[in-house]
Amino acid sequence: MPSGTTGQFSATDIAWLQLTVAMAERLLPMLDLVPDRTADPAWRRLATRIETSERAHLTRSRRLLTDSGAPVVNPHEGHDMPGMITAAELSALRSATGQQFHHRLAGHLRAHLTQSVRLATAEQRVGAHPATTALAAVVVRDDTADLARLHDLARLDDLARPSTSSPRQPRA
Repeated sequence: MPSGTTGQFSATDIAWLQLTVAMAERLLPMLDLVPDRTADPAWRRLATRIETSERAHLTRSRRLLTDSGAPVVNPHEGHDMPGMITAAELSALRSATGQQFHHRLAGHLRAHLTQSVRLATAEQRVGAHPATTALAAVVVRDDTADLARLHDLARLDDLARPSTSSPRQPRA
């Protein structure tokens, strides 16, 4: 395999980079929906923060893939894998608003970020190319922090949601 600035790319490095690119390419259209689907500033801030870090990771991943000499095609095109929003799920998200949108968005973000951390952790353990494993460390750090932010925001959102059950009546 061609070398990057330091070290050789392993098959694991290339596979992780390709999957990272594919996952980000599926996530970004979902994040693009946020400004039109919710007026909640906290959800907008979270989406902007995640989009910014995803775009930075995507740029670095694409650059490293180019450096590796790997084909530029997406070997995961059409695959529905953990952490990747499907076309049907994106369509359902497009028709949701308010709390329903927040709930669905949170679920998809949680799945993406969790899978991203899982895969990047594996890349850190078994990857060979120093710049690629360094990117994996950044992904773990950023996505773990975003998972915590998502958890806090979703919890606050759930607390603000009116209860659908009726309050218990005291016993006589």
